[in-house]
Amino acid sequence: MKEIKRIVLTGGPCAGKTTALVRITDYFSSRGFKVFTIPEVPTLYSLGGWSYLTPNRDLYYEGERAILDTQLSLEDSFMRMAEACTKPVLIVCDRGTLDISAYISPEMWDDITSKTGNDTNSLRNRYDAVLHMVSAADGAEQYYTTATNAIRYEQMNEEGLRIARELDKKVIKAWTGHPHLRVINNNDDFNAKLNRVLKEIAQVVGVPQPIEEERKYRVELTGELPECSVSNIAQTYLVGDPESEIRLRRREWAGKSVNILTTKTKVSQTEELVTERQIANSLYESMLQQADPYRHTIQKLRKSFIWKGQYFELDFYQGPLDGLVILETKGIRSHKDVKFPPFLKVIQDVTGNKDYYNYTLALKG
Repeated sequence: MKEIKRIVLTGGPCAGKTTALVRITDYFSSRGFKVFTIPEVPTLYSLGGWSYLTPNRDLYYEGERAILDTQLSLEDSFMRMAEACTKPVLIVCDRGTLDISAYISPEMWDDITSKTGNDTNSLRNRYDAVLHMVSAADGAEQYYTTATNAIRYEQMNEEGLRIARELDKKVIKAWTGHPHLRVINNNDDFNAKLNRVLKEIAQVVGVPQPIEEERKYRVELTGELPECSVSNIAQTYLVGDPESEIRLRRREWAGKSVNILTTKTKVSQTEELVTERQIANSLYESMLQQADPYRHTIQKLRKSFIWKGQYFELDFYQGPLDGLVILETKGIRSHKDVKFPPFLKVIQDVTGNKDYYNYTLALKG
């Protein structure tokens, strides 16, 4: 059966999506994929004369409903074309259905989704991955511009930057819970940001990638955290092939939960193949019977936030590891490039230290 993967490329204003789409098309087309790109639907309507700023509430409602209808229709049309292709297909959506929810009230969102016969969960699960590129307004302000989008409402001033940062956080919140949501940090080297996008998509389509260490630190919380996403994670390792690491994870947030089965397989000393898939509660409970008897389930409270354009995950371990607090960030080349928040004290850089891999921490004493 031909492989078809549907990816959402999203982010706050001036995040680099337009350039990333060009790079994605070039990179994966040259590797044997047929690449379809779906244009940003809200921009089509704005160019056509509709405006987010209209004082006419009925017109605003009809515009948002039309955007959702069009988004769904375009995606379905491109899926039909993909099914007619003879090579593997990558469909990249310039924003996806859940982006719309970041711009409207929860009540309006529930209303327009119900009229399409959908809900938030069904719309979230339409996609194989969601890549959120952080807005240049957060941590890379010198690169923020409205030149690439003439209808951008978040102007290049302090108020515009503030609005852009808030939209960035709202979009991440809208997609929280997707099993393959990846937040792409800002970086002084924009090519590094684009390469991270390519790496994440390559993982989704099953192309082996160089083994890359996340920046990881033991830290102590010394001040108040900014607004963050909070979730509880239970991570169980399963018995499997010696060359593979099989992880079963349940993540719970805001009364919702998602189960992810992840397999990491080394294909060489420098490359690994990572596969992820969402599984139902019944299969999750069944697979727990295959838990590695020599490892306990990792329990941790995760608080995720953006600080100066970098996305951090702060894990507070519980149970046998109570008291351990680990800070992680991805896509940062070296220690000197990490923009540490002032409310955290770094105790130890444990990047690459296998003693602090979750797989090792799970070992029973």
